[in-house]
Amino acid sequence: MGYCSGRCTLIFICGMQLACVLERQIFDFLGYQWAPILANFVHIIIVILGLFGTIQYRPRYITGYAVWLVLWATWNVFVICFYLEAGDLSKETDLILTFNISMHRSWWMENGPGCTVTSVTPAPDWAPEDHRYITVSGCLLEYQYIEVAHSSLQLLLALAGFVYACYVVKCITEEEDSFDFIGGFDSYGYQGPQKTSHLQLQPMYIKFPWITTDNTFYLSASSDMLNCKRRSK
Repeated sequence: MGYCSGRCTLIFICGMQLACVLERQIFDFLGYQWAPILANFVHIIIVILGLFGTIQYRPRYITGYAVWLVLWATWNVFVICFYLEAGDLSKETDLILTFNISMHRSWWMENGPGCTVTSVTPAPDWAPEDHRYITVSGCLLEYQYIEVAHSSLQLLLALAGFVYACYVVKCITEEEDSFDFIGGFDSYGYQGPQKTSHLQLQPMYIKFPWITTDNTFYLSASSDMLNCKRRSK
């Protein structure tokens, strides 16, 4: 796998991450999922920086992008475990994803493929009057599995992005270490400083003729002195 192909692949992965997370951000906004919205926003910013670093050959940006992908993968693993109710987690307590600000849940809960929403009337006696109670039935795919699919896709892209980010950083570092400083050009078109330790410096003489009416004068300039000599016609 060449450096150019690895760099182009990383650019493609960053583009896919941006497209997928923007789609996810829209549905999280519709469901008022504030914790995922905040995580998605940070992810968008970091991916843009990683994309910039890849295009402009900035290993620090790519390294920061790779570090964030570890945190992003951890977040998506938590979301997967949350909706699959792994351990003591329960999707019925998903108010933690809204910071307990609102009673909203995933947008896919009512708008999933094939879902039929029926209002419950009258509302239970114990229920607050300003709340809407519904039943959802006929869904071809339950909302938790749609959320798991979104997180799984982000997790796969994060793993691929991390691998290629490390590879690109490694290639850039190796290229900088093997840079030819003896008047050579690197792959970015920059010429390194001349290496002169192996050259023997010689005096250089430059003659500037100065013609007059009766005589010809010239200047003899060397590396250590400036002589003015007179020469007869």
